[in-house]
Amino acid sequence: ITANPEGWEPFGMTVNSFASVSLDPPLLLWSLQNDSDMYSAFAKASSFAVNILRAEQQDLSTLYAKKGDHVLSSAHFEIGAGGTPVLPQTMVSMECDVEARYPGGDHVILIGRVRNLYHREAGVPLLFCAGSYRKLAG
Repeated sequence: ITANPEGWEPFGMTVNSFASVSLDPPLLLWSLQNDSDMYSAFAKASSFAVNILRAEQQDLSTLYAKKGDHVLSSAHFEIGAGGTPVLPQTMVSMECDVEARYPGGDHVILIGRVRNLYHREAGVPLLFCAGSYRKLAG
């Protein structure tokens, strides 16, 4: 997930999942732990982007999963049409406006309305399941 709220440098944070909520309007969700080091940044964000990494981008996933190390390298992002940083080498990026935030136990659930979709060359997505990176069986 990437964002750049006012007062923050563009940043990225690896998350383990997101989900579709609605096709009409196009909504998705993801959740952020309340004690995340990026909680205050996402509390200010009016938009974010979901970037689906390719299987060969495990190093990028690992890099932005590190606590306290989320500022995006200028080599990793560009600003999308909606003004949000997107990762151009990924399979798909979705720029979203924050539609709602809901408390969810020890997390906040962020609902985003997809405003811009960037679909790139087909590939194999990066998967993380049961505590490790996985490959699609084929």
